[in-house]
Amino acid sequence: MAKLEEELKQAGAAQVTTFESGNEMAATAAAQINYHMMGYFPITPSTEVAQYLDQMRTRGQHNIKLVAADGEHGSAGICYGAAAAGARVVNATSSQGFLYMLEQLPVQSGTRFPMVMNLVTRAVSGPLDIRGDHSDLYYGLNTGWVILTASTPQAVYDMNIMALKIAEHSDVRLPVMVAYDGFYTSHQKRKVQYFADAETVRDFVGPNPNLNHPNILDFDHPVTVGAHMNGDDLTNNHFQQSEALRRSEGVYEQVAAEYASLSGREYPILDLYHMEDAEVAVFLLNSAAESAKDVADQFRARGIKAGVVRPNIIRPFPAAQLREALRHVKALVVGERADSYGADGGNLTHEIKAALQEDPLNKTTVLCRIFGLGGKDFYAEDAEAFFQLAIEAAEAGRAEKPFDYYGIHPGSPDKVMPQVMQPPRGDAYRTGLIQVTPDEATGKLKVKVPPLRSLTTKPRRLTPGHGACPGCGALSALELFFKGIEGDIVVLFQTGCVYVVTTGYPYTSHKQPMIHNLFQNGAATLSGALEAYLEMKRRNEIEMSDDPTFIMISGDGGMDIGMGSAIGAALRNHKLIMLEYDNEGYMNTGSQQSYSTPLGHMTSTSGVGKMQKGKQGHHKDTVQIMAACNIPYAFTAAESHPQDMLRKAAKAQWYANNVGTAYGKILCACPLNWKSEDRLGTSIVEAAVESCFFPLYEIEQGNTTITYNPEDKGKRIPAAEWLKLMGKTKHLLKEEATLATFEQEIERRWTILKKKHEISEL
Repeated sequence: MAKLEEELKQAGAAQVTTFESGNEMAATAAAQINYHMMGYFPITPSTEVAQYLDQMRTRGQHNIKLVAADGEHGSAGICYGAAAAGARVVNATSSQGFLYMLEQLPVQSGTRFPMVMNLVTRAVSGPLDIRGDHSDLYYGLNTGWVILTASTPQAVYDMNIMALKIAEHSDVRLPVMVAYDGFYTSHQKRKVQYFADAETVRDFVGPNPNLNHPNILDFDHPVTVGAHMNGDDLTNNHFQQSEALRRSEGVYEQVAAEYASLSGREYPILDLYHMEDAEVAVFLLNSAAESAKDVADQFRARGIKAGVVRPNIIRPFPAAQLREALRHVKALVVGERADSYGADGGNLTHEIKAALQEDPLNKTTVLCRIFGLGGKDFYAEDAEAFFQLAIEAAEAGRAEKPFDYYGIHPGSPDKVMPQVMQPPRGDAYRTGLIQVTPDEATGKLKVKVPPLRSLTTKPRRLTPGHGACPGCGALSALELFFKGIEGDIVVLFQTGCVYVVTTGYPYTSHKQPMIHNLFQNGAATLSGALEAYLEMKRRNEIEMSDDPTFIMISGDGGMDIGMGSAIGAALRNHKLIMLEYDNEGYMNTGSQQSYSTPLGHMTSTSGVGKMQKGKQGHHKDTVQIMAACNIPYAFTAAESHPQDMLRKAAKAQWYANNVGTAYGKILCACPLNWKSEDRLGTSIVEAAVESCFFPLYEIEQGNTTITYNPEDKGKRIPAAEWLKLMGKTKHLLKEEATLATFEQEIERRWTILKKKHEISEL
């Protein structure tokens, strides 16, 4: 139980009471510890941890080096390298991000380098669901990490502090994960206390001991990390790791006791609520257990001996404590927010059963119910249903149905969603007004496109009624690009704003076939679909009057985390189009900086304050990178120049259907995160073009052509004229040195582009 504030003050550990979320408290703990490094990549709902730390850094509240990775796999590598160098390291992730870095996690634990990672639990795709369950957490059970489970924002703060001390203990030397529920705990504000003085936290965790252990910066005692082993040595290595994980239980109890003396808050291995004489009980992780406690009180008032078991640590698994806690329990319902498909029970259910099997005195009947997937709420009546199941099993002396899903609803044919329109196809998308012919003399394509108004009768590829923000430039730019594409398309959308706002089961805005895959694998997925189509066509297994065009839509940082897949597809030269809508950040997760964010621009992870002035480093020139893969066609386009975009769309389709990969980059306004007026999107994009920040050009069969030169038109404007239109960049007008550096880079790239335009060999 918490001590009174006066008692804490007398003990020299003054605390501040406030209302904060779990993500805020994770960031607060990290800032007070003042880690050396955080390699991160934004993903909902863990993104806020990095955002809060960036805000704190701009105010000078910590000195943590925040490194924006190319994806979660990269962020795990950054953290591992930093830990191997002896640094103190923290990270945060969720769901697919956790799975993407999963390969790296056993590497870190197997080589015994400590760090702390916050896993903000979220449903694992597919289908995609961004809300909370434990399907990501369960993938981490076999990584060799210590795993703590935090049920409240207060526990998130406290366990983040305890975790580092456990990780660095000489008897452990393992990384530690703090898992808490996405959105329930991560975003909901609750009453919390934190230490008023960061030195209190730093004194508790103690000085960094990692440089006293093997690390790659010890030149007096050089070590080789990760050398390959034969079976005998690997067995010994894993045995030592297993023993360290076992010892971490005792270390946890020791650290928890020390922390209780300092904070007044206790975290036993098992949080046992009314379990001293319980005959029926539920076992729940994290926030759901808090809801069940009130219901247990209600059953107690009715004379039923009900209790709740919630673990604070699940790796190592608290088998001995569970055997003791359940010795007199007749029936236990284990609620799990993830399934172990085909095993007739979730992971923790089987571990509980295995633990109880070793106790000959235990006769507890164990039931498993899979619940709360995809963030489905867990209310008091749900906890009551769980207790009722336990009561029925206790009375019968057996479980009528040991394993089941809770909260499922059978489908009904009369509720099938009707198709609201006949999907257009083929000739409906073929106007005959766009003509593309090869020019044998130049080796390039001649393109004839009509005025845009002539194409207004061409059906849209997306239906009205999608959920895009007012003024979103991505949807209108894509529709304009699609006007230049004749015939049927198969389109893949990587995760991002445009995907999210156009689909939401059971609705879709797509009139033609669409497939979604995650950021990191879009190009590979579409190349697989394309090659399968071509092979089935070759075998005469499918018939089509005309070949569809295969198009991948990327954006919101998809060409960072998905760059490897895109380059692979380009080097294989599949006959498809890769199209990137560039809004200069990871907008679908809340406007974090991406590698396409320009120098000095403000995002939620490149804040502006006394300690930093926006993003450090210039934006990635993706078009040049993709062109270097020797694809036949690469280009830039902007909605502000519609005829130019239509011509390039037509060219991209011809090359994709006849030669190989085409890649395009379209600059798209995002008023919400560019902090600009909704109505000014096209004007801002036009200013970016006129300033030569976003030049319009194409690289056709290796030859560069500037398709619009604002200098020749007498329309070039200073970069400042563009920057002043957006709230995210107005500060640059006062930062003369940064603005000058930015303008120099714009001029450097523009000069190179002009030289390539003049000299085809370049």
